[in-house]
Amino acid sequence: MKILPISAVAALLALAACNSQPAAPEVVDTNPDPMANTLANAAPVELPPAIKSEVTLRCKDNSLLYVTFFQGDKQARVRTKKDGTATTLKSDVAGAPMTAEGGWSMTGDDAKVTLTAPGKSAQICHA
Repeated sequence: MKILPISAVAALLALAACNSQPAAPEVVDTNPDPMANTLANAAPVELPPAIKSEVTLRCKDNSLLYVTFFQGDKQARVRTKKDGTATTLKSDVAGAPMTAEGGWSMTGDDAKVTLTAPGKSAQICHA
């Protein structure tokens, strides 16, 4: 009959050894991040604008113009050939003429634009 109390005491001792509080997590890597301070003090990143619309316009000289307009109305990408090189035109203010190096200039929207390409006079293009 003394076996039962000894086994009960052993079970209580085993349960008493369990810690109900979780242990602190073990730190595996104590090396500081060398970029932590730089990243914490970095300026916010501005994402590129989303595409607003892509249109094909017919110009006065019967050529086609392929234009991608972006949200914010401060940027557009222009191609004079379907698979041609794209030129990105930008402005600082929405609605102002968008320009690029080399003499590019464009005003308008996805229904009608006035485009000046390098070495050419301004022409109107319609959707």
